[in-house]
Amino acid sequence: MIKQFMSRQFLGFLLTGGIAAAINFGSRILYNRYMDFSNAVILAYITGMITAFILARLFVFRQTQQPLHRSALFFTLVNVAAAAQTWLISMGLFYYVLPALGVVSYSKDIAHAIGVATPVVTSYLGHKRWSFRE
Repeated sequence: MIKQFMSRQFLGFLLTGGIAAAINFGSRILYNRYMDFSNAVILAYITGMITAFILARLFVFRQTQQPLHRSALFFTLVNVAAAAQTWLISMGLFYYVLPALGVVSYSKDIAHAIGVATPVVTSYLGHKRWSFRE
């Protein structure tokens, strides 16, 4: 199992996921100008998810035998679970943990950044086994 995370494929997943996470994070800041934090986090996650699907299919899981529509379906299902992780962590940190620690400055950004990083391992395993099965 550890070997999976020491592979070129996992490093590619981290790189493309990092790009998608940056788009997720940046778009949340933009969306937050027009809507509340909770909705902005969800919409930003969808924006990042579309980016991640395209990058993963093109650069990380190129050997997949999965038809595009099936990959998209499983990718969405894996990301629904990851979105729940992201949202729960972001909301928990923003509304409870960071205020309890006295963190006021950039609390939305801190909470969201940690929330976005949380599902890396579970997402990789889900995409490898279901979304882009070889």
